[in-house]
Amino acid sequence: MLKHSKLSKREFNVMLLLAQGITSSEISCRCKISIKTVSTYRARVLFKLELNNNSEITRYCIKNKLID
Repeated sequence: MLKHSKLSKREFNVMLLLAQGITSSEISCRCKISIKTVSTYRARVLFKLELNNNSEITRYCIKNKLID
């Protein structure tokens, strides 16, 4: 089982946007959620996938062919 299968749909979407280098404020606008909520989803992604930062999120997504 892949680690990202533990993520909610919204957490997964935020993870993909972060992995593409989209800023939290842009994610907030695109998803119509507050920046604080984006931050909360980012923290959950980092915790659930046992990662430390956005670079590791990007690496994880590339390794698992979630983004190009």
